[in-house]
Amino acid sequence: MSRPSHHIPVIDLSAESDEVLAQRLDAACRDRGFFVVTGHGVRSELIADLEAVARAFFALDPEVKSEIAMDDGGKAWRGWFALGSELTAGRPDHKEGIYFGSELPADDPRPLHGPNLFPSHPAEMRDVVLEYIEAVAALGRRIVALLDRGLGLDGGLVSLVDDPTVLFRIFAYPPAVADGVEGWGVAEHSDYGLITLLLQDHIGGLQVASDDGWIDVEPIAGSFVCNIGDMLERATGGTYRSTPHRVRNASSQLRLSFPLFFDPGWSVRVTRLIASEGAGRRRWDREDPLLFEGTYGEYLMSRVRRVFPQLGEAYLDERL
Repeated sequence: MSRPSHHIPVIDLSAESDEVLAQRLDAACRDRGFFVVTGHGVRSELIADLEAVARAFFALDPEVKSEIAMDDGGKAWRGWFALGSELTAGRPDHKEGIYFGSELPADDPRPLHGPNLFPSHPAEMRDVVLEYIEAVAALGRRIVALLDRGLGLDGGLVSLVDDPTVLFRIFAYPPAVADGVEGWGVAEHSDYGLITLLLQDHIGGLQVASDDGWIDVEPIAGSFVCNIGDMLERATGGTYRSTPHRVRNASSQLRLSFPLFFDPGWSVRVTRLIASEGAGRRRWDREDPLLFEGTYGEYLMSRVRRVFPQLGEAYLDERL
């Protein structure tokens, strides 16, 4: 049972002053932990180009897509993975996808950092993806600054993203099958970092947990769905909560989604910037980010190993 998405605030970033926007974003994070932004300044032509290259890539045969297989991405953790290769809560997701991130040199010593893998077809994917990452990361920086203002933190939140960890995914969810045995595209989970900025196509399927049940987040053309992650919950002492969400494509069409994760710097230790309001809260996964001590990189790696265990064993264990 789910409710319609009018329970999710829609905020036009071009319509009001920063002071008012900061208050509205703060209220949305205290309430649902999810909100939708319009008037964000990311070019509509760029969004259209991104969807076009994604559809072209996922229409290719698996043998062709494997040209940029994640197994060849090394510790940078970039590239394509096949349907069912990613796990959520120990279960295979019903989706395939490509992992990208900030374009960095091959000798960057940090796991999950380095060069991206781009396909030879569509050839324009490289330029489109890199421009998109830059544009949406700039939007993420603005939203973090507005949240910092809304919380009255005088730059404390902004300092976490002086050198942010920026990871970007393109996911493709196959059409539903008649008997529904494929299960969830992505099972119930929360995100790990500060904020996620999600562009979704017209199909829908994203649901957000609430005290009243699951809420459908219906697509609004050209908008971004934003949600807070575990480290923002920690930084705010539980004032903001990392809200569980899930995805199922119940349609007869391919569903595309484009989440970009705008997160703390790799070596940053996320301290509580606000006195704790929620220590000891039992989450859906029986874990509490308020109790974590360490760098964001350590937190992220501990979670990533659960998503791709085989790659964790190959590339990340020595770093934990």
